[in-house]
Amino acid sequence: MATGSGPPSGSRGLSDDDEPIGITLRRLRKAQGMSERALAAAVGLSQSTVSRIERGIGSPDLDDIHKIARAVGADDQQAQGLIQQAQRSHDRMTDWRPTSDSLAGRQESVAGWEAPAQTILDFQPTLLPGLLQISPYAKAVLRLFQPFTRLPTGALTEAAVLAAVSARVQRQLVLADRSKSFSFVITESVLRNAPCPPAEMLAQIHHLREISTDHENVSLTVVPDGRPMTIPPIHGFTLLDQEMVIIDIYNTGLLSRGRTDIETYHKIFEVNHDSAEPIAPYLDQYQALYIDALTGGRDR
Repeated sequence: MATGSGPPSGSRGLSDDDEPIGITLRRLRKAQGMSERALAAAVGLSQSTVSRIERGIGSPDLDDIHKIARAVGADDQQAQGLIQQAQRSHDRMTDWRPTSDSLAGRQESVAGWEAPAQTILDFQPTLLPGLLQISPYAKAVLRLFQPFTRLPTGALTEAAVLAAVSARVQRQLVLADRSKSFSFVITESVLRNAPCPPAEMLAQIHHLREISTDHENVSLTVVPDGRPMTIPPIHGFTLLDQEMVIIDIYNTGLLSRGRTDIETYHKIFEVNHDSAEPIAPYLDQYQALYIDALTGGRDR
């Protein structure tokens, strides 16, 4: 195809916003008779990178889109159209509605996003991150939010809650992958908030202590009460590499692959992380508090 002469014969144009960018680029590559390997060599990228862009995985670099577009026959104007489409896609916040009509399906979706991530950053101002919850804690939390979920009533049975708890705990196997790095930042109020009875909170604190001491790839820190507030902790969020930010709200979750959104939340995480302290002294403090609540102060 001659550059600047329009789309190749038998193909659609380049400015169809209804067609994902990756599909457009793959269609144009095939129209040129190029293999993925040949295209990757032409633009100085790995074949796996070209494949990821064509399959719509992650947020591709805009320069890479421009290089690929030109290599498959687009002129400057057409390539810029693809870049603008990519920018709109990057900056779009999408409402996460699970493909599965079950509570467990939501956990499985998150597990699928966590699996390829090498760095997971999690800030929570109210409740513990899902990757740190023991079964009783997770069950109590899911029951608290159960009335507000968007799922059909038939999907909110006790069996569904238990399946979701199991799926949430199963997600924690990812912590054992020492090639991955995890940083959890919570506010002190997370340790004070108790969705389950004191005995179960003591078990939860013991679990946090084990994770903080036994997993070298996991960092657990606390933003103390009374610490001057730089950024209000409006809600919790999880960052998966530079690919995605997940935000929990009452009745669903929001996710964004937008580059601007991801950069913003990385900055917010860094501010909270800089204000945080090691968790060990706080575990001691709240362990004593829950023992006191359990014994009615008899041990004092």
